[in-house]
Amino acid sequence: MNLFRNNSEKRLRAFWRILLQYTLYSYLSTVLVVVSGLVFLAVSEGMVFADGTGVQRAASPALFMSRYVASLVAVLASVWLAGRFLDRRPFSGFGLRPDRAWWPDLCFGLALGALLMTAVFFLELAAGWITITGAFETVGEGSSFALSILFVLVAFACVGFYEELLSRGYQLQNMAEGLNFPSLGPKGAVLLAWALSSAVFGLLHLRNPGASLASTANIALAGLLLGAGYVLTGRLAIPIGLHITWNFFQGNVFGFPVSGIKPIGATFVSIEQGGPASLTGGAFGPEAGLLGTAAMLVGSLLIWLWVRARHGKATIQTSIADPPANRTQEAKTPRNV
Repeated sequence: MNLFRNNSEKRLRAFWRILLQYTLYSYLSTVLVVVSGLVFLAVSEGMVFADGTGVQRAASPALFMSRYVASLVAVLASVWLAGRFLDRRPFSGFGLRPDRAWWPDLCFGLALGALLMTAVFFLELAAGWITITGAFETVGEGSSFALSILFVLVAFACVGFYEELLSRGYQLQNMAEGLNFPSLGPKGAVLLAWALSSAVFGLLHLRNPGASLASTANIALAGLLLGAGYVLTGRLAIPIGLHITWNFFQGNVFGFPVSGIKPIGATFVSIEQGGPASLTGGAFGPEAGLLGTAAMLVGSLLIWLWVRARHGKATIQTSIADPPANRTQEAKTPRNV
């Protein structure tokens, strides 16, 4: 067996495709983030020099946004190039098919992320573990609340899109194709890829402030939650919507840390966190606590119920494990097992 090339598919094996795509993304992201930061700082200093007002105080949310816009561009470019030259797959084949089910699924994902984080907030509030200290506050004194919120919302929209395209659309799908051995079968391959890509998702957050074994395990569980919408529909609409509002409501609506990162820009509600860290997640935020775990489990169940209600059944889309050459008409209606 050729360890580098799959001769029947006439392309590199999945491990090398994933490695090369991620290497390209990391390089592009580093370059673009640095360049966007330098450009932003240059423009900001020029604006301060021109009018003498507090442009620098508003720099944090705008710089935060520019970083994630740059990362989005890096993911889009690397996935497109990998699809074109490594995967032999059109860009729409990475879970981005804009069919009639896309927009309802996206709206459901957006609503679900908001609902789950709202439930966490009110449970902690009812338990007396958080104290509301203010409302409609900006992190930087003198900066505009509306503009700061807009910057952060755009940033989290970028994060939701590019992390799902990278982790689920590219990595999970390629893992499933690489693991689709006769002994495992397509369903087993998708399930194992779902678990492995979620574990990688958790490990990628180890560098976050305050990360721990508990937070890493919970982020991996969040990967399973986000992946549920993809493996049950073959589309990234639910994961993208869920990811965006989960982060935005967590950090900038309710004032929790997001994966260890304190709220940036502005918050609708400002809080002081108390209560047992094992339940609340402490300084890392709800994603490291048992309440976050419960929200993820409930969210997974609600995704399953949504897909079942819309399609009559909720089953693993085994077409995710098919190489592009095998996807003809079946790509429009993935087979179920």
